[in-house]
Amino acid sequence: MNIDFEKGGGLVPAIVQDADTDQILMLGYMNHEALAATRKTGLVTFFSRSRKTLWCKGETSGNTLALVDIAVDCDADTLLVRAKPNGPTCHTGTISCFGNQGATGFGWLAKLTQVIDARKTADPASSYTAKLLNGPLERCAQKVGEEGVETVIAALAQSKPELISESADLLYHLMVLLAAKDLSLDDVIAELRNRA
Repeated sequence: MNIDFEKGGGLVPAIVQDADTDQILMLGYMNHEALAATRKTGLVTFFSRSRKTLWCKGETSGNTLALVDIAVDCDADTLLVRAKPNGPTCHTGTISCFGNQGATGFGWLAKLTQVIDARKTADPASSYTAKLLNGPLERCAQKVGEEGVETVIAALAQSKPELISESADLLYHLMVLLAAKDLSLDDVIAELRNRA
């Protein structure tokens, strides 16, 4: 990876993106040493322009960024750092330095996947998702079939809001079924990519 540190006086901007949701989390700056420390430790490390020293994100708060990968832009003077956040990224306590909205669009489905996975160990008496995940696989599969039929009926005979609602039910139950088989939408997306 050829990076032009000289263009920025020894620093390059490093845009940090959540590797699961694609949400932009923050912007920091890296020099040679910060990049080397990031690669060595697996924790995203920056160069503080105000303190003139390296700092590992989360070294005091514990809200670290675990490195997934790094890409350099076409001009070789900006980095895209994909990471998995351990807690809020911003020092104000928000998910992102750009606000607390959270992931949107398809990125939000990654958060729903995490919630569904967490329900695997929840009490089935207090969680519908846990009840499905801990019950017979046939029940999960049956729910996908039921919701699929209801989605078709809504598409043919009902309003757009009803179609949206039934589609949400179908997608949720499909995600639960995938989780019951230790799979996720990422696996489905990979298959679609292979077919494209």
